[in-house]
Amino acid sequence: MVIRGIAVRTPLLATLVVVLLAALAVTFQLTVGAQGAGAERCERFAQASSARAERDTSGEGPRVVVIGDSYSVGLRLDHPDRSWPSRLAGPVHVAGFSGSGFSARASACGRVSFADRGPRALTRGADLVVVQGGLNDHDRTAAEIGAGFRALVRAVGDRPLLVVGPPPAPVRGDDVDRVDAVLARLAARHGATYLSMVEADLPYLDDGLHLTSAGHREFGDLVNESVLQVIEVQVPDGS
Repeated sequence: MVIRGIAVRTPLLATLVVVLLAALAVTFQLTVGAQGAGAERCERFAQASSARAERDTSGEGPRVVVIGDSYSVGLRLDHPDRSWPSRLAGPVHVAGFSGSGFSARASACGRVSFADRGPRALTRGADLVVVQGGLNDHDRTAAEIGAGFRALVRAVGDRPLLVVGPPPAPVRGDDVDRVDAVLARLAARHGATYLSMVEADLPYLDDGLHLTSAGHREFGDLVNESVLQVIEVQVPDGS
């Protein structure tokens, strides 16, 4: 009877093993495929970041360094060099990386947070640092955003800092208000100037996240107003 019982169960067990192995194989393929796609995406972002960084804006006045996300890079624009930082007065260097944010885990592309990229962005100096972002921190906690913000402040040092918060991108919903409030508190606590963009009425692309060309112009003009004010007040010989 026992032998017969084993004989009955063996085909069933074998079938279950085959099914399990097949499921594991599919899971492995999907995981590897996702990792490959993610790596390719991060590589594209890195290339776009480098290309945008090479297109500094020339001009007279204090040197401005912009650290930001896809908005500063100009993701999905036909002419990325016309992203919003191009509207700022004076010489401007853009250190953007799509998908990055204040928190360390805003991006899946490794150490690309604003604080991580700050030291390299500032190697040639800066009279004013403008940090723009927050949309990619929409699913991060206040503690994570705070840790990244404090690390950013350390990287910036004693340079004047203007923080530009997230605009009300339709796909981000109520998270924009939450992140905006967190950043406003952190900026006040660390002596940075904060520009809230939650009331900005801007045109977006069909994805409900990125700005149109006109949106970049409007966004940049709003930021430029604050840049000029900070320069007038905090930057020596800024006039």
